[in-house]
Amino acid sequence: MYKHILCIAGAVLTLISCSSDKDETQNEAEVQSTAIIGTWDATELEIDNETASDDAKFGKQILDFLTAENCFIITLQFNEDLTASASNSANYIEVNATATGLDIPCPTDSDVNESTYTFDGETVTTIDENGDELAIGVSIEGNIMTVDASDLDIPNFSEDGQLIFVKR
Repeated sequence: MYKHILCIAGAVLTLISCSSDKDETQNEAEVQSTAIIGTWDATELEIDNETASDDAKFGKQILDFLTAENCFIITLQFNEDLTASASNSANYIEVNATATGLDIPCPTDSDVNESTYTFDGETVTTIDENGDELAIGVSIEGNIMTVDASDLDIPNFSEDGQLIFVKR
């Protein structure tokens, strides 16, 4: 009788420990898929200065300058209902030469694209209102999102490199 009780207790403990592992894995996947929800501002373009084009280098300098002024020209918004929007002011940047150097005012206009999305923890797949699909490699660590710049279609920011976003 004592052996039967121990066997039953052992079986119950084994089932409980297995089900909690499954729950932890499931919770990790849910946390990973919801980590993208929120508003993300592009703050940095990481490129290889040895191989990058002059356009990419200039784009990096502009992004660095505007970010230092708390001006964010590329913003991504991912919502819980799997809708997304991308605001891009890159087409409205003006560079002015002054007696003291270059002046780059924060653009007030932007192009906004609406879409739906899925996120599997590594790839964001968006589908815009025309049915066009775009797959973007993404890595999220806390409030920092790294995006493969080559996956994007943004002038001066779409070469090989990493576009860094910070969550608001």
